Amino acid sequence: MDVDYKEYADYTPDNETENVSPPTAEVLNFSSSPSLLTHALVVFNILITVIGLIGNSVVIWICGWKMKRTVITTWYISLAISNFLFCIFLPLEAFYRITSHWPFGLLLCKFTSSALFLNMYSSVFLLVLISTDRCVMILFPVWSHNHRSVKKAFGVVVLMWLLSALLTLPSLIFRQTIVHGSVTQCYTSYVDPSRHKAVVLTRFICGFLIPFLMIVVCCSVLGVKLKTLTVKSTKPYKIMVALILSFFFCWVPYHTFVLLELDFKDHSLEVLKTGLKVGATLAAANCFISPALYVFVGNDFKQTLKRSLTSRMEEAMAEEFRTAGLNHSRCRSMEVIKT
Repeated sequence: MDVDYKEYADYTPDNETENVSPPTAEVLNFSSSPSLLTHALVVFNILITVIGLIGNSVVIWICGWKMKRTVITTWYISLAISNFLFCIFLPLEAFYRITSHWPFGLLLCKFTSSALFLNMYSSVFLLVLISTDRCVMILFPVWSHNHRSVKKAFGVVVLMWLLSALLTLPSLIFRQTIVHGSVTQCYTSYVDPSRHKAVVLTRFICGFLIPFLMIVVCCSVLGVKLKTLTVKSTKPYKIMVALILSFFFCWVPYHTFVLLELDFKDHSLEVLKTGLKVGATLAAANCFISPALYVFVGNDFKQTLKRSLTSRMEEAMAEEFRTAGLNHSRCRSMEVIKT
């Protein structure tokens, strides 16, 4: 996870007065043991990993194989895949936090770092697509009926993933490893402070500010329009609003402290380090909040999940009965042979 507090987490006090970005004047000190907060965040990251992998797997299974493929399920499957991919790499980050040692090599250092931002971009872009799609359906129902299709939605999702990957490239480029004796650290080396500032501002503007303003506009238009219409069910819109709010509250702390970190000499390093640790963990928590919203808010999803689990249990029980019946028949046959 490309969390900037790692870049200066072990600086000496003299580095605060240097006119350089944190990565260029890094003086590492691995003697300090992880704090109680670090242990608590690692435990929370483990919970995020377990719940996120299970929850998003269920969403992918239900929306991909058990529900009819629609434009909406295409958006939600993509969102679940994004969350699932991030959760795969999260245990490596938890290990690094607790040990301050990165034994997994440069390639995984870059991929683990990039997973968070690939998830950030793809998630917020998908929320823009979901909001815009809902807005178009309400404002232009005839056009929407004639032009919305799963094939077109899939094409838009592919473009979205390509754009997200392109914006994630800085993390792949600037993430490096450095060896100090028996300890290896995975950190970000921008070298030039202007690069650091450009990357942070690009992430904030393209990955949060502009998409969130677009989402707010769409939601406002939907709210005004729905007051004048008779809608059978507002459940889909409740899911959309809940997803947007969860994304907002999960990512605002992280972006706030990353922007403050640009002028780290004017702020307490300890406050920035703590804020970025908590902010990064809250950002990761967005990965398991999404599938929970499907389960608790979406009636169609809950019913499909219930039917699928029930059918699986029935199949398992039927298989058990067949096996038991087969074993009983074999026992009777042996008795016949013996007599």
